[in-house]
Amino acid sequence: MFGLFLMLPVLALYARGMPDYSPELLGFAMGAYGLTQAILQIPFGRWSDRIGRKPVIVGGLTLFAAGSLLGALAQSLTMLAVARSLQGAGALSAAVTALLADLTRPEVRTRAMAFIGISIGLSFVLSLVLGPLLDASVGVPGIFVAMLLMALAGILLIVFAVPAEPPREAGGAPPLARLFELTVRPSLLRLHLGMFAMHFMITATFLAVPAVLVEKLGLPPAGHWKVYLGVFVASIAGTVPLVLATERSSRAVGLLVFAIVAAAASQAMLGLSHGHFWLVMAALTVFFAAFNYLEARLPALLTLESPGVERGAALGIFATAQFLGAFAGGAVGGVLLGRFGQPGVFWGAAAVAAGWAGILILSAGAAAKAVEPG
Repeated sequence: MFGLFLMLPVLALYARGMPDYSPELLGFAMGAYGLTQAILQIPFGRWSDRIGRKPVIVGGLTLFAAGSLLGALAQSLTMLAVARSLQGAGALSAAVTALLADLTRPEVRTRAMAFIGISIGLSFVLSLVLGPLLDASVGVPGIFVAMLLMALAGILLIVFAVPAEPPREAGGAPPLARLFELTVRPSLLRLHLGMFAMHFMITATFLAVPAVLVEKLGLPPAGHWKVYLGVFVASIAGTVPLVLATERSSRAVGLLVFAIVAAAASQAMLGLSHGHFWLVMAALTVFFAAFNYLEARLPALLTLESPGVERGAALGIFATAQFLGAFAGGAVGGVLLGRFGQPGVFWGAAAVAAGWAGILILSAGAAAKAVEPG
């Protein structure tokens, strides 16, 4: 994820010098990895159920390494888009999450997922800090080389450092006919929709936030890393209590809805006014606190709702929803930005979060009525 994130702050400027540059092709190059990730998450998840998590993870990292090499050699934006697509074809999120679930006890799984969520968030922040610095020193081709080296290091880690996975359960991966049932099963569908909404929000948000920092707050791009790092560190103070409260409370649904409403409120704050420094900082801090918690909580809930033999396939659907959300957030967010400006992006993200919260509240109410006597 760190390798993929490194492109976000530098690719748009680099692409302007390509002979075949166009805004539409740039948009595709930015989101191409999400599209191929979405297409291949389910097959990779099923294969991890059948042949094991580690072989699938190694295969995915190999594809990512190949895409990184192609990106380092690319001389056109079209080839960069192909390279990003090939990087995305290493769709190993479901297998990684399933392996973590295989190796952890249910009562500590949210905490374990939180470490992954926080590490992904930290990777995002570090990419915003280091991306421009690496671009200045080695250029975008050099960043692709760095991705290649990280992929090779990841292969070594998964082979030699990660504990052995437990034996596969009898029966292997669920048949294809079960995938539709896993997708629309109410307890899982709510989580799939949630992951889609969450990554829609994060992608759309960062279509507008950098411009806000420059145009509204007058912060030069070279100083943006200070903002992102400060916001992320401050947000941990909100994420950690939510995780601990979830592990100690029986009102997990209420905490989930609270986090979603907080994310919606933070987006609404940005939509109402994003010309004041401390208001923007507060809104981003609240958003990241909620996002980091949800990034940990949703996968943990999914692993509890899906049996071990179905876990890889269920997580594949889940990851598909995640990357479709990222792709849609970029595409729809771009339309909103063009038609309504930066406020339209933030209000669009707030509407998606509010819709997600509404679905959870309605489903919780329906479940409560279903268990009432008579």
